[in-house]
Amino acid sequence: QVQLVESGGGLVQAGGSLRLSCAASGWISNSNTMAWYRQAAGNERALVAIINSRGDTEYADFVKGRFTISRDNAKNRIDLQMNNLKPEDTAVYYCKAFGVPRDWWGQGTQVTVSS
Repeated sequence: QVQLVESGGGLVQAGGSLRLSCAASGWISNSNTMAWYRQAAGNERALVAIINSRGDTEYADFVKGRFTISRDNAKNRIDLQMNNLKPEDTAVYYCKAFGVPRDWWGQGTQVTVSS
């Protein structure tokens, strides 16, 4: 059993910053690739950023240069630093852990960016 708990969402003005955290517990280790996804109302869930066990990262084009994903292996946690937020970043943000034979998702945290 794996549990992922996101935190750090909220309401922020355009141009502001937020830092999301995802605390992982259970059958998960530093070898799991982790990621942040987001889902805006009426849209499909989309990959935002991903980080593997070595710390290699990839970002969606729409967040490159603004968001940074990081992981703290000692704390079994990943973070998403979001800067220069835009109204179009408004969405529920989900943490995901890739595993075998299945992946796990957190419950999501709402991020709302006002113009």
